[in-house]
Amino acid sequence: MKIENIPADIKSKSLKEARDEINEILVKLENERLNFEEIENAYKRLLSLNKHVENIFKMRSKEISNNEK
Repeated sequence: MKIENIPADIKSKSLKEARDEINEILVKLENERLNFEEIENAYKRLLSLNKHVENIFKMRSKEISNNEK
């Protein structure tokens, strides 16, 4: 999944906001009886949120690396 494929509402989230939503989705998946479509949508959202978090870490890692030079 490329960064362009991440929905705008996810791209605008802070690390904390993304992490909180990930936790909410996981709790929902663990505790509720969902149909296949709801599970599929939640899983896709989790993938997008995870990619967004990964991108944040990559950007911050580059910033730290550049500051050390």
